[in-house]
Amino acid sequence: MTESKNENPGIVYSTELGRICPVCGNPASECVCRRQKTINRSDGIVRVGRETKGRRGKGVTVITGVPLDFDGIRKLAKQFKQTCGSGGTVKEGVIEIQGDHRERLAEELKNLGYKVKRSGS
Repeated sequence: MTESKNENPGIVYSTELGRICPVCGNPASECVCRRQKTINRSDGIVRVGRETKGRRGKGVTVITGVPLDFDGIRKLAKQFKQTCGSGGTVKEGVIEIQGDHRERLAEELKNLGYKVKRSGS
């Protein structure tokens, strides 16, 4: 089991230390669990697709396989949300952008130097 600097693992904010990572218990600036987590480096191909499942028919553009750490994926998602002018999120290393922006995001990823494939229909 990992040791944490925080005595109570349920604390997420401390007036002394600021934000606390709920996983490792370290201050957010010293969090080691999220920075070490890399996402899907299996084949080097970034996949861009569209999903509606579980969203009451609303479509989202889904980007998987980006070989970046957690912070890098969050920054990339922010850039994509600004480019598309829509909302989105990052869930377990998968970027979800509201709406159908597959063409635009695939082109943007190619410009950033990634090998891109369209997934799904």
